[in-house]
Amino acid sequence: MKRSMMIWAISAIVYLGVVIAGYSVYANMNPKTDEQTNNAANDQEGKNMNNQNGHSMNMKGMDHSSMDMSHESITELKSSLGKNELNFPKVLKPDHEDNNSISFTVRAQHGTSELFEGIETKTYGYNGDFLGPVIRVEKGKKVTIHLVNDLKEDTTFHWHGLEVPGNEDGGPHKVLKPGESETINFTVKQDAATLWFHPHPMHETGKQVFKGLAGLLYIDDKNSEKLDIPKTYGEDDFPIILQDKTFTDDKQLDYDKVMNEDGTTGDTLLINGGVDPKLTVDRKKVRLRILNGSNMRSYTLHFDNEMEFHQIASDGGFLNKPNRTKEIEIAPAERAEILVDLTKVKGNVVTLVNEENTTILPIHLKESLDSSQTTNEAKTLNNLTLTDEIKNKKVKKTIKLAGMGEDVTINDKKFDANRIDFSQKQNETEVWEIENIKDSMGVMNHPFHIHGTQFQVISIDGKEPPDNLLGLKDTISLKPGQKAKIAVKFTEKGVYMFHCHILEHEDNGMMGQIKVD
Repeated sequence: MKRSMMIWAISAIVYLGVVIAGYSVYANMNPKTDEQTNNAANDQEGKNMNNQNGHSMNMKGMDHSSMDMSHESITELKSSLGKNELNFPKVLKPDHEDNNSISFTVRAQHGTSELFEGIETKTYGYNGDFLGPVIRVEKGKKVTIHLVNDLKEDTTFHWHGLEVPGNEDGGPHKVLKPGESETINFTVKQDAATLWFHPHPMHETGKQVFKGLAGLLYIDDKNSEKLDIPKTYGEDDFPIILQDKTFTDDKQLDYDKVMNEDGTTGDTLLINGGVDPKLTVDRKKVRLRILNGSNMRSYTLHFDNEMEFHQIASDGGFLNKPNRTKEIEIAPAERAEILVDLTKVKGNVVTLVNEENTTILPIHLKESLDSSQTTNEAKTLNNLTLTDEIKNKKVKKTIKLAGMGEDVTINDKKFDANRIDFSQKQNETEVWEIENIKDSMGVMNHPFHIHGTQFQVISIDGKEPPDNLLGLKDTISLKPGQKAKIAVKFTEKGVYMFHCHILEHEDNGMMGQIKVD
């Protein structure tokens, strides 16, 4: 018996040696390319990650190609208790202003904020302890901004949605080290819009935004001044910056403790940096300029009384006409401006809620009716066009968004600062096709953002886009398997980023570069 087992063992060892030797000869005769090697490594890493998370790729009876894993790691959001009156960011006072130019100073800095009564939370902010001011500029003016990094770490200043030369855009190449400063200059050529600014350092964007670096940038123009819509800041024209965060037991923001590779979510909603907000206002028409400044969470917003409202603007400015609706979906980095007629509300409170009926913002109405307001419903807001010639152009650039966690890619590649992925001529309109790939790793929404441009949506899955996507956009959120065609034109020259705006995906390299000349 022992002799038989020994013979069997020796035979097995000899056989294994022959197999290994044969494979080595084959491998030497058929070397893999770098791309094949990387793909194999990524495949194995993805399998290992899924096994660690308890999701075997070979589990019987489960079709992972169609499984929506987008909600597995999303923290449940608590309702606002409506205890604190909503605050609005200060409008930044210019250093200098004349008829043709304006200048500002913007500092990234450490701070402490009393977000919870009697407790000081360590935060980051622009020109203050937490978040940033509103910067207002006018179309046609020359703008100078002095940028100062007072943090103890590297940062950048990215102007999200602004059409500026690549060197002024503030992507990951434009790092300011602690104590450094620089000055950027540009002329505002865009129409009225609600834009924003935030940091963009490689691998650190998620953390710095989570800790408080975000601010609004308003562009004003003659058309917006003439429109019969609410426009008095803080009285009937309100900024609404939505962010969700998780605090530690001692009410601090510990990003490393809560960070999730597929997007960090929190259980506590903040609006304009305030916890448990409410808005108290006269019964009148109000304009809400909503920015989703969250790292990953999307919001589908409606009112608890199912009242209608009008969306009047998206990322890059006004829609051609108001879009009547009962709800809006707003993905990370997107903006939406809505008009709400509070004179039609029965009772003294109406509440903005999300898709799970979680309280986002209770709006308390004063007994008095604001008779001084004379705004009517503006029927024409803009005159954007998208010609058949552009719609029928052939696709010049294809973007495939894929993966989850650390394995996210664009066109099967990770970001490389030394690689230019695409090139395009200044002022030339090209059609890009963006696809959110379904794969075996699972599926989730990807909000796709392009720096330095405002594009127009041609189609979603071959169909005309819905009315809310007919305006100018710099970010478009695609559900798993969705495919969009967009018309892209760069009015300035330089190198610009394009990426998923789930901040942790961006930090993990789901990003590419285009050179415009």
